[in-house]
Amino acid sequence: MSSTPGRRPARRNRKEPAPLADDRYLNRELSWLDFNARVLALAEDERVPLLERMKFVAIFASNLDEFFMVRIAGLHRRLQTGLPARGADQMPPRKALEIIAERASDLVARQAALFDSQIRPLLREHRIEIITWSDVESAERDRLRGYFHDRIFPVLTPLAVDPAHPFPYISGLSLNLAAVVRDPETGQEQFARVKVPDNVPRFIAVTSDGRTGRFLPIEELIANQLGQLFSGMTVVEHHLFRVTRNADLEIDEDRDEDLIEAMERELAKRRFGPPVRLEVAASISDNVLETLVEELDMDSHDILRVPGLLDLSSLWQLHSLDRPDLKDPAFVPATHPRLLEGEKTRSVFNILRDGDILVHHPYHSFSTSVQRFIEQAAADPLVLAIKQTLYRTSGDSPVVDALIAAAEAGKQVVVLVEVKARFDEEANIGWARKLERAGCHVVYGLVGLKTHCKTALVVREEGGQIRRYCHIGTGNYHPKTARLYEDIGLLTADPQVGADLTDLFNTLTGYSRQTSYRRLLVAPHGIRNGIIERVERETAHARQGMPALVQIKANSLVDERVVDALYRASQAGVQIDLIIRGMCTLKPGVPGLSENIRVRSILGRFLEHSRVFRFGNNGESEFWIGSADPMQRNLDSRVEALIQVIDDTARKELHKLLAEAMSDEREAFDLNPDGTWIRRVSTPDNPLTDLQETLLRQMVQG
Repeated sequence: MSSTPGRRPARRNRKEPAPLADDRYLNRELSWLDFNARVLALAEDERVPLLERMKFVAIFASNLDEFFMVRIAGLHRRLQTGLPARGADQMPPRKALEIIAERASDLVARQAALFDSQIRPLLREHRIEIITWSDVESAERDRLRGYFHDRIFPVLTPLAVDPAHPFPYISGLSLNLAAVVRDPETGQEQFARVKVPDNVPRFIAVTSDGRTGRFLPIEELIANQLGQLFSGMTVVEHHLFRVTRNADLEIDEDRDEDLIEAMERELAKRRFGPPVRLEVAASISDNVLETLVEELDMDSHDILRVPGLLDLSSLWQLHSLDRPDLKDPAFVPATHPRLLEGEKTRSVFNILRDGDILVHHPYHSFSTSVQRFIEQAAADPLVLAIKQTLYRTSGDSPVVDALIAAAEAGKQVVVLVEVKARFDEEANIGWARKLERAGCHVVYGLVGLKTHCKTALVVREEGGQIRRYCHIGTGNYHPKTARLYEDIGLLTADPQVGADLTDLFNTLTGYSRQTSYRRLLVAPHGIRNGIIERVERETAHARQGMPALVQIKANSLVDERVVDALYRASQAGVQIDLIIRGMCTLKPGVPGLSENIRVRSILGRFLEHSRVFRFGNNGESEFWIGSADPMQRNLDSRVEALIQVIDDTARKELHKLLAEAMSDEREAFDLNPDGTWIRRVSTPDNPLTDLQETLLRQMVQG
């Protein structure tokens, strides 16, 4: 297992490595926009079922929202505070904001053109229409006016802007109508704002049977009934707009004694974060736009003119239509063969004593593996304690229910709930309080660090002795996303792993400051150094003329020290394969720097989320999985965990996964030295296969 089939020969270079150029990194924000462009490419792919194409349009839109709320907000903060640029952020923030604005505008125009010229007409062919008010028939108009009067009109609040009425607060990501009204007696014109309510469906069913129908955007209905809101006035013009606000939270954990109270204060303040983007309808008049820009104090590069509908993330509503003919074929996750064998008679604990189990979601069922592990632990009278980290979970969580049941049964249950998980803070505070009320010991991790590792430890008494069972994974304990995200987890009864997790939980819940472990690498102290040491070992092997290989599968690669170690390894002749779904600041294929590095991105039906690290180790490959991406925030500001996989069967499965992903027969996106991405698509002359569909077929075939 020391090489990848079909791999080009590595260049052996035993000379002293050349100095690393100052411009060796791609900009991380622009790399992220490239990632979202790849998402849009899936929406443009005519081979993808229609409602799935629409889903990718919605994902593209919601991704862009979060990008502005977090990454662009960070650039604004750097601009205001004068923080120096470094590494992959070397571009000055003002220049970066200008380039990003232009790139984002181009992408949004591309998205709008795709939706209006392709997806919308195709939906119409399948009797799913998004219509305008002019398309509504007379009888339908009467019914919609009644709906407006009964359901919408009572919750609308038109807010005037004049010397007696200051410009109103505009909540983040809300849809709003900017209206100009005229007094027919004086001829004076006034500006007013009407917020589109977000507690009713965005698309109103004019006609619908659950499978087909005609849907009117709610803002169309409101716009055509504005006269009822401004009785006696003439509505001169109206335009839709939307504001994105800074959503980053800033907690001073050294100052705040109660983290929950501090989080709740910051969550309340998040609503009032400074605006970082103003989206307006492309048809907006100059005078209305000028009013919005002045009142919101926006720069020109913060304004995004959007052709067509604003906020296409709301298309998720129509994706829920009962149209299996327009969606990906349904599939049922398989129970792992080891867990299937004797499922009704043997407990997970008995099975794990026979050896480790590597589960690969969503191909392997989460409910019959990880969830079953926690549920059996909660119900097992021999189990003394359960310790678990929770970063994100679902609103209806069987894992949380099992932990509560265990606590109520008298077991010691320790749950580390990360209340700083971005955009899940409020939900996690609710989980923390629910768990505390049930008698669980709830802790919130270490000061200044997010706890992002995915770990569970079960302590069981067997024949008068204590035995520990563990799960360490790459994804959250979230049953719903486990059907949508590609993740890997290891279930094991290995005593060394049990000892490691015991030490890790003691660090998370108490005052232990352990930094070294047996089979774990733990951030913020161990993962970066552990990765770089192993890359340097491969570098030394290559310089000695020995086989050398590094393969990394991750969500993002932006840590400068890891990137530089990979560059030096490439210069020495190490073969390097990188499977990076999102941001990648490394430039592959640059002569004298990275000609032995390939970077590939795989996107598809499932969100590729697992992190896998493989180091050739002179023919005895070393495999690691875990929660950490090679990013500064993961390696410096989070508690992350990687586990070395030593079980032979599991190692072969990981080897096969990486080989499948890097195969020349696979559809994918490949990164060029100049930062552009080229899509590898199947053609009659060059038939390629989709990795996820291949794995689904293999799972069905057993």
